[in-house]
Amino acid sequence: MLPPSPGAVLLAALLAGAAQAAEPPPAPRCAATARFDLAGESPEGALSVCVSADEPTTLVFDSLLPPGAVEMLPDNRSIGVAQGDDFVTVNPRRGFLPGERVKVTVRFADGAAPASATFWLVGHGGLGARRVEVFRQPRPPDVLKKERDEAQAEARQCQQDKARLLAEREEPGGLIGAAWLEGAGVVASMKLAFPTEPPANALGLVQARSYSYTPTGETHPASVAVRLRLLNPGAEPWTLAGAALVDSAGEQVELARWPLAPIPANGAGAVVVGIKGERAQLGCPCTLKLWEATGPRTFTLGNVEFPVSQQSGP
Repeated sequence: MLPPSPGAVLLAALLAGAAQAAEPPPAPRCAATARFDLAGESPEGALSVCVSADEPTTLVFDSLLPPGAVEMLPDNRSIGVAQGDDFVTVNPRRGFLPGERVKVTVRFADGAAPASATFWLVGHGGLGARRVEVFRQPRPPDVLKKERDEAQAEARQCQQDKARLLAEREEPGGLIGAAWLEGAGVVASMKLAFPTEPPANALGLVQARSYSYTPTGETHPASVAVRLRLLNPGAEPWTLAGAALVDSAGEQVELARWPLAPIPANGAGAVVVGIKGERAQLGCPCTLKLWEATGPRTFTLGNVEFPVSQQSGP
């Protein structure tokens, strides 16, 4: 009997081990992708938007803005601001920490109600919003119905994903789980040949390997994963709190994660991240982001690609 492949062992660990890993501290609560309707029922307090250090977020309005429309409290030393006729782009500087909050008020030019919109910019390690649409004027009913239908479909998908993940916790792990995967489909793996790393990375890359799992008879992967061996040059341990992939079209998906253990100070460690379902069919090369729960230390890896499983004939 042939032993299970390393790829199958890894994906079995991703499926079974994630349920056993200790949960990291919760990430800040904010919207990573957003569409706000000011004409609807007024929300309690300011609207919260995720922003990430060194990554711009653009607020796009359906109304014109006067010169100097942006007011920021307590000040704007940690956030760069650029204003256009109907948009505001904010760019948190490198020292903007996860969980840090800055209040921004944007005034409108025509003086009609509401005269302004207020937001909390909330620091997040990796899921900063790229574009936030803010609607001040009432929109046609057919547009609202379409958005409602899309939101309901997304909620149903989330419920199905949750049910599947709960069911997978009952599936075998370890070598038994690896054998189950080997029998159910094809696992392909490859070493990332030309990954790119920005100089600001908090961790150093030792090795990166990507994996894809394609069920027998299928042509598209049902799951993909990345295993990283990383160096932590800092004086404090580094614990993975979240991960995301950004594909070549700019779409961002959050990943399941399996931190094998905190990466010790001045030491090395490994992490595994991945995703299942339709969202695994990404248009790559992609950019991988990792972040810790409470600190500014992030890791970004560009030019991430996944192997294509070569299925054997009957």
